[in-house]
Amino acid sequence: MKTVDPVSVEIMQQVAEYFSVLSEPTRLRILSVLRNGERCVQELVEATATSQANVSKHLKVMLQAGILSRRTEGTSAYYSVQDDLTFELCNLVCDRLASRIELQARRFRAFGLTSGQVLKRSV
Repeated sequence: MKTVDPVSVEIMQQVAEYFSVLSEPTRLRILSVLRNGERCVQELVEATATSQANVSKHLKVMLQAGILSRRTEGTSAYYSVQDDLTFELCNLVCDRLASRIELQARRFRAFGLTSGQVLKRSV
């Protein structure tokens, strides 16, 4: 049996911090907008219906985590996704959630059919 070396606390902390960046709904909305390419802050504010201060705060967090890159042009700042793995992770999670929801829907339908047969018999 192959033994696995224990992962250091520091590595676990970094992994947890990366996932915590992606655990905020506003950040996910921003990433969703950026999926279609680079956007300036004002475009992100409009697309997310959030204040500029709030969008800027979330952009800073994602920039520091290495998920986004930033460039300036005149007085405007433009952001884009630097780490495409972010979209792969989101796709994996969405596929898993969709599978769970589909399974749950099948169970509800099956229960409804079973319950409907019971109700018809008792009427």
